[in-house]
Amino acid sequence: MKYLTFGEIMLRLKAPGYERFFQSPMLEATFGGGEANVAVSLANYGMDAGFITVLPRNPLGDACMGELRRFNVDVSRVQRGKGRMGIYFLEGGANQLPSKVVYDREGSAVAIAKSGDIDWEAAFDGVEWFHITGITPAISESAMELSLESVRIAKQKGITVSCDLNFRKNLWKYGKKAPEVMCELTKYVDVAIANEEDCQKSLGIEVDIKVEDGKLDRAKYKALSNAVLAAYPNMKMIAITLRESQSADSNGWAACLNDRTDFYVSRRYAINDIVDRVGGGDSFAGGLIYGLNTYDSHQQALEFAVAASCLKHSIIGDFNRIGVEDVEKLMGGDGTGRVQR
Repeated sequence: MKYLTFGEIMLRLKAPGYERFFQSPMLEATFGGGEANVAVSLANYGMDAGFITVLPRNPLGDACMGELRRFNVDVSRVQRGKGRMGIYFLEGGANQLPSKVVYDREGSAVAIAKSGDIDWEAAFDGVEWFHITGITPAISESAMELSLESVRIAKQKGITVSCDLNFRKNLWKYGKKAPEVMCELTKYVDVAIANEEDCQKSLGIEVDIKVEDGKLDRAKYKALSNAVLAAYPNMKMIAITLRESQSADSNGWAACLNDRTDFYVSRRYAINDIVDRVGGGDSFAGGLIYGLNTYDSHQQALEFAVAASCLKHSIIGDFNRIGVEDVEKLMGGDGTGRVQR
């Protein structure tokens, strides 16, 4: 296995369509979680990808493992332990009504896992790229310690580390503020992925940026990315996504990347009639990892990531169920949506 992601995968319970919670007495059950979503994207692109986590020893854990195997994600390193499966409830937004997420993950198998519960030396055997997010260290103090342990050992072994900073205000509840943890974890990161809020709330790095009028202020985003790179001299590059949210249904989508040598800005996509935006950032991360390991140009890698994430907004569920051909077709300018036959 060359690519390994680590985090919590949850049972996703969504109200049907655009209904409010329990407007009808049913919820759609699937699985999802930031790092697992990235692993699925990589596997869909034909990459040798695996996911590591701690799952409960019960039929829910078994079903989750089976679902990941369906996408050719290697789950051989997954640990089974005490605790429960985390759950998140999702209510889909529309027009001016935003989507809503409710977490129920306290006491989950990952949340109670402790440093030493995962044999990282064995887990990293053959791994060349390791991906983590700012979500896992926010779950609990022990999950935070496990996360820091993972990146330290990865760097000792010469593995490239990528991290989506992913600030989640509803998760940092155990006494630590996000910058106290993420500023330390980010010291071990080669490739960072963030939006402007992640940089501010996770790392405490601020630049006066306002996302409005459908425009990317190139100078301010370059200044923000330069500030992050200056604070973390071991970091090779940072990609910053830009979501212009006109409504729950209509977003502008683009990104930029600073690799210390050049500053790249992607094409901007106008995404209307959004089907499901949850997992959009994860699909960007998966696309960027693929692009950086496939294309000679960082501009192409960035364009692949943005196009992949654009397509995710049309797919129900956490997982981005697309292949390389789908993404490259959009990169090439074919975004008409005409029936293919």
